[in-house]
Amino acid sequence: MKKLFSISFALLLALSVVLAGCSSKETGSKSTGDAEGGAKKIKIVAAHNQTSPDNPYQVGLLKFKEVAESKSKGNIEVEVHAGTIGTEEAELVQKLKLGAADVVLVSPGFMTQTGIKEIDLLALPYLFDSYEHWEKVVDGDVGEEMAKLVNEKSNNDFKIVGYWSAGVRHYYGKKPINKMSDLKGLTFRTQTSGVVADYWKQTGAIPTSIAWGELYQALQQNVVDSSENSYPYFVQQNHHKTKNGKYITETGHDYTTRFLLVNGKKFDSYTKEQKEIILEAAKASVEAERASVIAQESEYKEKAISEGAVVNEIDRAPFIKLAEPLQDKAAKEMGVEKLLKEIRDLK
Repeated sequence: MKKLFSISFALLLALSVVLAGCSSKETGSKSTGDAEGGAKKIKIVAAHNQTSPDNPYQVGLLKFKEVAESKSKGNIEVEVHAGTIGTEEAELVQKLKLGAADVVLVSPGFMTQTGIKEIDLLALPYLFDSYEHWEKVVDGDVGEEMAKLVNEKSNNDFKIVGYWSAGVRHYYGKKPINKMSDLKGLTFRTQTSGVVADYWKQTGAIPTSIAWGELYQALQQNVVDSSENSYPYFVQQNHHKTKNGKYITETGHDYTTRFLLVNGKKFDSYTKEQKEIILEAAKASVEAERASVIAQESEYKEKAISEGAVVNEIDRAPFIKLAEPLQDKAAKEMGVEKLLKEIRDLK
């Protein structure tokens, strides 16, 4: 009898182990979220630093989400953040490196802070003379070379998967600019170091550092005389309604470049199909974001004028002439003289 009980107990114990093993396998499958074909489902956190829901950045990332999720049939989930996990580029890039974000937007100015000085070439004043020229550059050989530089110099921490625009930047301040000398003595919210700052100093302006989130109040309370940005950005923030933001002069000094970045190491861990879908989503986001910028520039210029802003054009030739030797000097210091020539040849 004891022998029979021992055999029965052993069989019961063995059966329990088998069932436990099956249960464990089922739980593991659910937690990893395996997609069809064995690839794990992935969640991508995509973020930019602008808080306005109407911003072109938001348009671009929502298109990224739409394409990634539809093409993957739900096996890629994209969570879009508009300034909710960081309103400073430094925060977003840190999150990208640590894995708390997977897709972020950054400017050339910030990328130089990571030690990739060559990328600042794309932010030089009056480097581009039209959207068409800008697109030829970033969508061509120069863009490919820049992407390669960023990837190699960051040790694959950063991989450019698209070039976005933040519009054409113009002056706005407490008085209109009719000639370069009108800038003399004006405090001017812009970069306070590097080639951009040197350029504005040579015009006679005084580059001043003000956080973007504090700029409305600074313009309103006479802390700073003027600033510069593209219509969608400063009009959405109502800078044109402030005491020192009413007068807009279309200096057109920067056709801005923004980088859609992923973490290269994490990207390499995805399956071939996931990589293709992400790149396809990135391409779609580029088209959507650029179209939004161009449409919003007209829309928000009209809005600014209807709300009391005064807009004037200016002869840009003296400004361009001032910029060219600074471009030459900067390109030499960065070691990208060849790229500067290529950019100029594409005009």
